[in-house]
Amino acid sequence: MPHRRLIQPASLVVPEESPANASGRVAVVDIGSNTLRLVVYDVPTRLPVPMFNEKAQCALARGLAKSGRLNPEGKADAMKCISRFVQLSRAMEVERLELVATAAVRDAADGPEFVAEIEKRFKVKVNVPSGAEEARLAALGVLSGVPDADGLLGDLGGGSLDLVVLDKGRMTKTATFKLGHLVLPELASNDIAAADKLVAREIRKVPWIGAMKGRSLYAVGGSWRTVARLFIEQTRYPLHVIDGFSIVPSEALRQADHIASMSRRALAWLPTVSPRRAETLPFAAAALGRLIRVAKPKRIVFSGFGMREGRMLECLPPNLRDQDPLISGAATLADRTGRFSISGQEISDWMAPLFKVETAAERRLRLAASLLSDIGWTEHPDYRGDHAFHRVLRLSFAGLTHADRVYLALAVFIRYNGSVDSPIVQPVLRLLDKRQMHRVEILGLALRLAHTISGSAPGLLQRTRLKLTRARLILEVPRERDAFAGETVERRLKTLARVMGLDGKIA
Repeated sequence: MPHRRLIQPASLVVPEESPANASGRVAVVDIGSNTLRLVVYDVPTRLPVPMFNEKAQCALARGLAKSGRLNPEGKADAMKCISRFVQLSRAMEVERLELVATAAVRDAADGPEFVAEIEKRFKVKVNVPSGAEEARLAALGVLSGVPDADGLLGDLGGGSLDLVVLDKGRMTKTATFKLGHLVLPELASNDIAAADKLVAREIRKVPWIGAMKGRSLYAVGGSWRTVARLFIEQTRYPLHVIDGFSIVPSEALRQADHIASMSRRALAWLPTVSPRRAETLPFAAAALGRLIRVAKPKRIVFSGFGMREGRMLECLPPNLRDQDPLISGAATLADRTGRFSISGQEISDWMAPLFKVETAAERRLRLAASLLSDIGWTEHPDYRGDHAFHRVLRLSFAGLTHADRVYLALAVFIRYNGSVDSPIVQPVLRLLDKRQMHRVEILGLALRLAHTISGSAPGLLQRTRLKLTRARLILEVPRERDAFAGETVERRLKTLARVMGLDGKIA
């Protein structure tokens, strides 16, 4: 397969308004081997965000390995579920409704009949991608958040395991195995050891698997997200967000082996594991453990995005598809929640003299923080910082590592008079290094000063200028200084200067 750049490098600018025909809503119904899910995306002017998300477990692939046919009970459940999803989508006035059926429907002898029945009953088109196409869509979803992802993508569904090689954002090779977490127990007669040997034998046949050593493994799929959730709980990790959660192989293997050894009953007692998921979760954990042992990655990164998001992205025009998801999402949120029309770009440009030495990634986070810096204005004044911190920390956007989340949340928290010594931020501070901690404190204080000077109104901030000398941080204001240089401005300028090791002065 030729190299394919699935996501173009994003430019670091706040996106402009999109054409009118790009507005509306896109709904994707994912008819998976284990679950069916409806996600409705709002496509206003920038990169879409999910506005509705519902799933149901139908287990279409249960019994498929032996019978070659879809689970009859699952088919009946799926029809009821699809009926609800289609009616919901139409009630939500979606402009484009996409139904995608994956491995179970593709592989089952009665799959075409099942698809025909759906299309006839609901007057919709069902897309049944090939294994390679499904892998490509999963890669597109992952790359929407990590455009330069490099390593191996593993997508475990109910009916199949897809592997994709990612070479710095380019999909190069794929392999598909009928080893989904519903199929695997049947093939291995419900024996974990036999399942482990089966997975090992199949993936070792892939000629390029050895080249994955020392690179990243991107884990995709609902069952592996559940495994990640258990990893987070068992290791007392401070941030309960799956997307971007990273773990080293030794710890991942220890946890995966533990889950693989647990009984279904013990797993079902855990609050984050549904009874149906508990039936096959040990096999999903065993498959992950075996893939780690064979591929030998340097780290495992769990993704909250996959085939479904890839299909949604393909429904969008290129000008939306190629936007930076963090900047686009932050800009959209700023449009919806901001008081006035002060621009995040205006704030970011104004404080640029404070950050003469910064990487492209740091500049990107500075712009995102500027866009999000008025997110808490509707909250009670006593709780603005707390609410803003938790809201930013748990943003549903792609394109964020966990360190990025903490960095942005802490910057906005400080903007709302929060302190790095506050008890609510202490659990996550270990995700930032010393340089990041110093920079984020400067960023947060600069945001606080910017909103104090301008009152969060447009047009005022750009009439002032920050200037650095060897010993001073100077705020230059117009001659009619009364509108710009009150006592609070002076106090906050000096606080920012002190953190930078400088004296603050208004000129």
